[in-house]
Amino acid sequence: MKILYQTRKKHIFISMKSVKQHNLFSRLTLSSLAFLFFFTINLSAQGDAKNGKKLFNSNCAACHKLDKDLVGPKLRDITEKRTNEWLKAWIKDNAAFQKVDADAKEAAEWSPTAMTAFPQFSDQDIDDILEYTKPVVVEEGAGGSGAVSMVPVQQEKDNTLLYILGAIVLVMLLMLFNLYRTVNELRGDAPKRQSFSEQANDVWEAFKANKFLHFLMVIFFLLATAYFVFGWLSQVGVDQGYQPIQPIEFSHKIHAGDNKIDCQYCHSAAKHSKTSGIPSANVCMNCHMNISEVADDTKIGNHGKDILDKEIQKLYDAVGWDADKLQYTGETKPIEWVRVHNLPDFAYFNHSQHVTVAGLKCQKCHGPVEEMDEVYQYAPLTMDWCITCHRETEVDLTENGYYKKIHEQLAKKYGVEKVTEAQMGGLECGKCHY
Repeated sequence: MKILYQTRKKHIFISMKSVKQHNLFSRLTLSSLAFLFFFTINLSAQGDAKNGKKLFNSNCAACHKLDKDLVGPKLRDITEKRTNEWLKAWIKDNAAFQKVDADAKEAAEWSPTAMTAFPQFSDQDIDDILEYTKPVVVEEGAGGSGAVSMVPVQQEKDNTLLYILGAIVLVMLLMLFNLYRTVNELRGDAPKRQSFSEQANDVWEAFKANKFLHFLMVIFFLLATAYFVFGWLSQVGVDQGYQPIQPIEFSHKIHAGDNKIDCQYCHSAAKHSKTSGIPSANVCMNCHMNISEVADDTKIGNHGKDILDKEIQKLYDAVGWDADKLQYTGETKPIEWVRVHNLPDFAYFNHSQHVTVAGLKCQKCHGPVEEMDEVYQYAPLTMDWCITCHRETEVDLTENGYYKKIHEQLAKKYGVEKVTEAQMGGLECGKCHY
């Protein structure tokens, strides 16, 4: 009886201890799951810079720029100056916000033009716009090549999946540790030492003994490897931000910006040809036959008049122009311009279809060239980028009698007032690949 009593007492003690450890494990597991849940929610609450750019261009760009004051102040890094909640209240209805917030009233004095209210924006829309306004990382090309990689901070890889998988593995390890301890206690050989290093050793021994967990870890690392490899491969051939050094320091800012020269004066082929065309040096000479030097205060980067006048001389050397005698010498040599924008050979793109038929501005794809001293690749020019544009661009065919019936049929089919380029067949593979 005494032996039976002691045996029962031992089992009761072990059972109570197991219950305590189960409770501890349950708290740890619930804490881990709660951490995973709130971490995932937090990640989902972050803005989507890609969508924010679309919203910014369609709603904000008329009055704001990221790095330059316009009708309103520049918005780059605005989230460092104001809180997220303050900005949401200001954007949704700044007039009402000024009545209850002194800072809002002071901010309204920045410009005499009242800001439009955007009550239709959801909190997520505003988060997306604010994400787009965050700073960019500018990386100089290696070896002094002059190439610049302009990579927005918000375009860094999203590691959400890896974080979730890591949290799952953590929970599984806790479950395995608890199971290992419970089995040992039921066998009557509960460990007496409770130091952290010894507990960690118990976990390691349990991990080595569990083949199923080995299988899960292999799957996890295979998925993680595939994720990183795919992310790396998806960047091959994407040259957004590419800015090569050209043989002549030609400034689009001076020509298209300051002097308001239309893009199609130089790139005249864009409106009726597949390519935009590289203007011949004779097109440059239409003006520079009489303009042999720049204004005294002209600057491109750190280069002033003394260097820029020599750049014009490079043009004269190329066409064989004698500036003193005002005549051609007949001795010419080509200007070896470095190509900036280059689509893959298997992708078909027609400039005239977009410029003449669709009526798109050059800046839609090439960015604010009128502000660039040296042109760089503004857009990623990826398939996803093109498809997104086709899905968002509305096509108004009501003014064209020939297409009026087609427009009515498509508008009725999709239940919209204006059909998009995608609904007109802009997503068909054969449009760009054939």
